[in-house]
Amino acid sequence: MTQPTAALPGGGAMPLLGFGTWQITGTDCTDAVRAALEAGYRHLDTATMYRNETEVGRGLADSGVARDEVFVTTKLPPERADAAQATLDASLAALGVDTVDLWLVHWSTGGDDVALWREFVAARDAGRARDIGVSNFSLAQLDELTDATGVTPAVNQVRWAPSLFDAEVLEGHRQRGVVLEGYSPFKSTDLADPVLAGIADAHGVTAAQVVLRWHLDHGVVVIPKSATPERIRANADVLGFALTDDERARVDGLASR
Repeated sequence: MTQPTAALPGGGAMPLLGFGTWQITGTDCTDAVRAALEAGYRHLDTATMYRNETEVGRGLADSGVARDEVFVTTKLPPERADAAQATLDASLAALGVDTVDLWLVHWSTGGDDVALWREFVAARDAGRARDIGVSNFSLAQLDELTDATGVTPAVNQVRWAPSLFDAEVLEGHRQRGVVLEGYSPFKSTDLADPVLAGIADAHGVTAAQVVLRWHLDHGVVVIPKSATPERIRANADVLGFALTDDERARVDGLASR
């Protein structure tokens, strides 16, 4: 099945379905990345603070999948704001790549985010990151970066799930041309909820697969994580069905409960 993607300013196509690697380390991480790529994922998400970039890179190299077929994201922790370029150097070396497809500010520094954003723009202009973005930023914080530099983050990665659905936040990102990317899709979700269970039964899938498909149908990137091959394959198997408008609205409604 063709992977749905979001177009980014740098010309890249970001798969809406990605593989998250938070809290997966060592050989478990390498094995999980290989399993994810074998299952059809073409988007890997890591971060400096995850301490697994080497393992992610090894899994990619060992997979046999060509580098240019896989979208790779990493992130800079705010405490490394004064060494942004050196941190990116370390990330590229650990991942075994010349450039990342997306480099994110992991969360606000709580201080001069604009100065750090200028470092990100410089890295993009130098070809070390094809696109740049942020994580855990508000709409107002996005606007601050745009107003100060003229460069809008390509992506904002935030916690997102049916129970956290906010139509104004979703539309605010669309109006700004910022791709919304959600993490922890299941942590804030009751997978036994009757709404999800009923929709899952109607499609012959699991409630978890409904949640992932809900993200895709809204055009939101989602990065489920698992170290279990069976779960990895199940999470990847969401391209063969779609929610109806009514089903999507019912899942949206879980946020108002």
